[in-house]
Amino acid sequence: MVIAITGAAGMLGSRLVDRLGADGHHVRGVDLRPENGVTHVGDVRDSRLLDRAFADATVVIHCAAALPSYPADQIRSVTVEGTRAVFAAAERAAVARVVHVSSTAVYGLPTRVPTGEEHPHAPVDTYSAAKAAAEEIAVRHRAGLPVAVLRPKTFLGPGRMGLFSMLFEWAEEGRNFPVLGRGDVRIQMFAVDDLVDAVVTVLHAPDEVANDTYNLAAERFGTLREDFQAVLDAAGHGRRVVSLPARPALAALSLLERSRLSPVYGRLLHKLMADSYVSIDKARQRLGFQPKLSNQDAILRTYEWWRTERHRERPARDGRTSRDPWRQGALAAAKILF
Repeated sequence: MVIAITGAAGMLGSRLVDRLGADGHHVRGVDLRPENGVTHVGDVRDSRLLDRAFADATVVIHCAAALPSYPADQIRSVTVEGTRAVFAAAERAAVARVVHVSSTAVYGLPTRVPTGEEHPHAPVDTYSAAKAAAEEIAVRHRAGLPVAVLRPKTFLGPGRMGLFSMLFEWAEEGRNFPVLGRGDVRIQMFAVDDLVDAVVTVLHAPDEVANDTYNLAAERFGTLREDFQAVLDAAGHGRRVVSLPARPALAALSLLERSRLSPVYGRLLHKLMADSYVSIDKARQRLGFQPKLSNQDAILRTYEWWRTERHRERPARDGRTSRDPWRQGALAAAKILF
């Protein structure tokens, strides 16, 4: 197949470029960064660029989106208007299928777990609202085009920095690591290698199977305390996960979020206070998809990669990609307390 991938220089996109190229497909990559596998350099909102990239393509895989660390107006523009441009170009090119990579963030903070695909969109911030709006654009095109909507949990693996770099840095320095409350919430994640496998599975599924929406996540996962402690144990300093009183910590994080010193705080506020896991029964039953790696497998693989890469010189891009460490702001000074 001729496969066009938006966001081809990102963590997921670059892996798809490598995997699909190795599988014998002709791959075209669209991204602002002229890195490995990017054949069309430019903005995903550029219709003429997309027309060139999608010409004669069999399938489009839409991975491009703005991360939560972007300014709010850019999140809305890149994620929503970018998706609108991608689907318009896909229709002009008469591609056979689009795979739209969304996120379980569209559910917001659901009180029902495991959360199924039928749960309504309930966004809680600019990022999740943009992902929900982008999904709605994707689904509206199903009338004339098979569209697979994939909703992965937070995915990680070698190459992932972002929020996880804070945990890895503190562990490597021999510090304890804090959690809000007891840390007994169950937060499901997903290995990027399993996500790549899922995308490949969808590419080869019949239209009636692919033209659907699927949650994707690890099958085996525990609590935040267990996952974070696994990293501290791997660091070998004998440090522990320590509990912080939840209400004072939330109040402090709310103040820090308003300071806009770092993108870390808002994500902590929304992600770490309640169980968050989804049902993957539909992907198992309809796609025959079975994730191989657990939460701990994924996070420890990422940590081992980080240990080998941490001394490499990297530009400070403040979380502009998943492969960049996010600024910790005031939390960096708080390390001395742990």
